[in-house]
Amino acid sequence: ILNYDIMARFRRRTCIILLLFILFICSIMMALKTLRPDRAGFGDPFGLGLLPELQQRTVLLESKQNSLNRAQGDTVTRVSNLHSITVNTMKASMSPVRKLEEELSPPNYNFHIFYYTWYGNPQFDGKYIHWNHPLLPHWDPKIANNYPKGRHNPPEDIGANFYPELGSYSSKDPTVVEAHMKQMRSASTGVIVLSWYPPGMADENGEPTDDLVPVVLDYAHKYSLKVTFHIEPYKDRDDRSMYHNVKYITDKYGSHPAFYRHKTSTGRLLPMFYVYDSYVTIPEIWANLLTVSGSQSIRNTPYDALFIALLVEERHKHDIHRSGFDGMYTYFATNGFSYGSSHHNWASLKAFCDSNNLMFIPSVGPGYIDTSIRPWNNHNTRNRVNGKYYETAFSAALLVRPEIISITSFNEWHEGTQIEKAVPKRTGQVVYLDYKPHKPNVYLELTQKWSEKYRKEQEQWLM
Repeated sequence: ILNYDIMARFRRRTCIILLLFILFICSIMMALKTLRPDRAGFGDPFGLGLLPELQQRTVLLESKQNSLNRAQGDTVTRVSNLHSITVNTMKASMSPVRKLEEELSPPNYNFHIFYYTWYGNPQFDGKYIHWNHPLLPHWDPKIANNYPKGRHNPPEDIGANFYPELGSYSSKDPTVVEAHMKQMRSASTGVIVLSWYPPGMADENGEPTDDLVPVVLDYAHKYSLKVTFHIEPYKDRDDRSMYHNVKYITDKYGSHPAFYRHKTSTGRLLPMFYVYDSYVTIPEIWANLLTVSGSQSIRNTPYDALFIALLVEERHKHDIHRSGFDGMYTYFATNGFSYGSSHHNWASLKAFCDSNNLMFIPSVGPGYIDTSIRPWNNHNTRNRVNGKYYETAFSAALLVRPEIISITSFNEWHEGTQIEKAVPKRTGQVVYLDYKPHKPNVYLELTQKWSEKYRKEQEQWLM
C-alpha cells in the first residue's frame, strides 16, 4: 500500500509538472505571435537585436519539443505543430526586415556637408518660404533692365533650376528632416554643417530657424550623424556678439550627443564653427575674440572652439591667420569663380595652412546654377556633366590630403549645388533640370563612393 501511494503521488506530480510545462510553452508561443519586429524603429535595441535572439530561441524550443514528442504523444505533438506555425509566421514576417545600420554606409566624420533649414510651405508655415525666392536684379541698372523681375510662385514654379523629389517641402516637417538625415547618412557623410542665425534673426528672404535645431540634432543622432554650425553674417556680427552666440550655442546644444566636437592634434575635443563671409569683418575685430590676448578672447575658456573662416581671395589667407582663426574653407562649388574655389589653388593653400598650423578644408560641389534667382549669372554656371564635375572636385581635394572635406551642399537649391534627390519635372512655364540618365540618388551614391575612397587613401597618408 505504501509503495502504491508513493507511485500515485509520483504520477500526479509528473502530470502536474508536464501540464505546467505545456502551458509554459503555449504562453511563449502566444507572446511570440504578438511580436511585430517590422514596427521596431531604427535605434531601438529590440528591433536591432531581434533576429539572432529569435533564431536561438527557436532552436532551443524545437529541441525541447522533440524530447516531449517522444515522451508525451499526440497532445504535445499538437502543441509542437502550433509552435511550428507560429515560428514560420514570425520568420515570414521578419524576412523583409533588415537592420538599418547594415543598410547604410558608416558615417565619415571627416566629410562635412552644408545644410539649410530655411524652406517653408503653407501646410507647416502658413506660407511658402524660400521656394518663392525673388529674382535678384543685377547691380548695374542697364543690365538689370534686360532680365525679368518678380518672385517665384510655388509649388509648380520654385526658386531653383532643379526640382526636389520631396516637392516644395517645409524644413519644419519632421518626416522631411528624417528623410534628409537618412539621405546624408546613405551618402556616408558624417557631420552636418547647419546654416545658423541667432534667435529671432534670419536671412532677408527667410524666417528664424533656431527653434528647429533640436529637431535636427535629434534626427541626426538617430542616424549617427553629428551637427556643427555655419554662422551666417547676421546683423551687427562682431567679436562681442560672436562670443555671446557661441556661448548660447554651446550652453543650449553642447550636451546633445549629436553636437560635433573635433579631436585636435593635441588631443583636445573642441566644437567647430564655420563662419560664412568672415572677410567682411576686419582682422582686428576677429583677433579680439580669437587670440589669447584679445579683449573678448574666447581662448582657454569653456567656450573655446575651432573657428573656420571663409577664404575667397588669396589675400584672405593672411587676414585669416592674423585674425586668430583655426582654419579656412572655400565653400563655393564653382571652380574658377574665386581664388579659393579654384581647384588648382588648393595645393598652395594647403601648404600655407600647414606652415601656419591652420586647417585647410576644401569645399567640393556637384555643379552650380543659380539662374532661377540670378537670371543674369549664366557665366558662373558649372555643368554637372552627369557627375563628372563632382568627381573631378573630389579628386582635386584628395590630392592635397586634407583632414576634412566639406560638401557644398546637401540642399542649397537656389544655387543648384544640392546632392539631395531631384526628379524630372515639366510645367507650363518651366522645364526643370534633372539627374538623368541617372537615378535621383546618383549624387548620394557618388558621395558614398568618394567617402570610401577617402578613407582608404587617408589610411595610406597616415602610414
